[in-house]
Amino acid sequence: MAIVVMKFGGTSVADIGRIRNVARHVKREIDAKNQVAVVVSAMAGHTNQLVAWVREASLIHDAREYDAVVASGEQITAGLLAIVLQSMGIPARSWQGWQIPILTDAAHGAARIVDIKADELKARLAQGEVAVVTGFQGLEPKRNRISTLGRGGSDTSAVALAIALGADVCDIYTDVDGVYTTDPRIVPSARRLPRISYEEMLEMASLGSKVLQTRSVELAMVHRMRTRVLSSFTDPEALQPVRSGSEWQNIGTIVCDEEEIVESQVVSGIAYAKDEAKVTIMNVADKPGVAAAIFGPLAEANINVDMIVQNLSADGKYTDVTFTVNASDLPKTLEVLKNAREQIGYSEIKSSADVVKVSVIGVGMRSHAGVAAKMFKALAEKGINILAITTSEIKISVLIDAAYAELAVRTLHTLFGLDKD
Repeated sequence: MAIVVMKFGGTSVADIGRIRNVARHVKREIDAKNQVAVVVSAMAGHTNQLVAWVREASLIHDAREYDAVVASGEQITAGLLAIVLQSMGIPARSWQGWQIPILTDAAHGAARIVDIKADELKARLAQGEVAVVTGFQGLEPKRNRISTLGRGGSDTSAVALAIALGADVCDIYTDVDGVYTTDPRIVPSARRLPRISYEEMLEMASLGSKVLQTRSVELAMVHRMRTRVLSSFTDPEALQPVRSGSEWQNIGTIVCDEEEIVESQVVSGIAYAKDEAKVTIMNVADKPGVAAAIFGPLAEANINVDMIVQNLSADGKYTDVTFTVNASDLPKTLEVLKNAREQIGYSEIKSSADVVKVSVIGVGMRSHAGVAAKMFKALAEKGINILAITTSEIKISVLIDAAYAELAVRTLHTLFGLDKD
């Protein structure tokens, strides 16, 4: 017997027919005598509609009431799945975040999980009941209010619940059948990775891959919770049920410790992010304190800055500072810098959202030199100009013009031997 947490995203529960299909996946695990908790998202498009209604009601609104509205989508899905499971003779009960409870901090709209009191849930699972849990939501205990975890928060809910229950695995069911070396829509020869390390998955999630939410991967890595990415559209009868301590069926992608990957390539994947914007502050005096004058106000406005490049003038007196932010933060960034012009002392600001960040990722880069040189040479041969560079131990990211995004991804995918044989 194993304890299994199964998470199903919005496309997997988009209508009653798909909810019935989800119930068949759950039944497979129940028939194997496993204890099962299911975490569900809102039906596809439902959260977007709820958010749109809130903004239509008032552009400036109370974050606690925002959470009260947008958390309702998951409640509907959980109730419907519990009803379908009951109609199949499977004892099931829906649980909202506050009923477990999943305790969070007070950052409504983007709350972080602080603790999960899962004793009652464990007892119900031991009795053979399926717990259908609303993803994305929790309880802010100081005000006793519903809180939400931000977009994609159901992934985080599932991993956190799996940790609290001591689950054997957290299965994330999506509309794709695993994690690929890059986006198959751009590179048809992209390969599904049978296994990927937590570190690589974290980089891919933060650099544009939409398969798993970044915070869910962080949690899984810290607590060493083995996580699988599977497709909910695979025939439920074609999948083997989870068995505690056994080998895993070669389907989907397992996110696990680096030591569990017997053979790893130097580069495991190519990620890209289109939601980037470039900002250049012109003719800033090259003196101590200027960087703080630029990036201090941005930090206070909760604007995350990624790549930073500084170009010094020939006389050494002035510099141009270029950096990237999320494209959605560009208007706020320009406003903050405009208000701080006197402290910074720049001549003008140039900005563009017509850029893309392309990243090469792989734990094998730790022990192999020359990856950056190969990457830069290949891009140069294709006439692709690099606007900015940032690196870590297992990734190299470059900022390029958006027009060259697909060419860059295809070029690098082939360069590092990631195409299908």
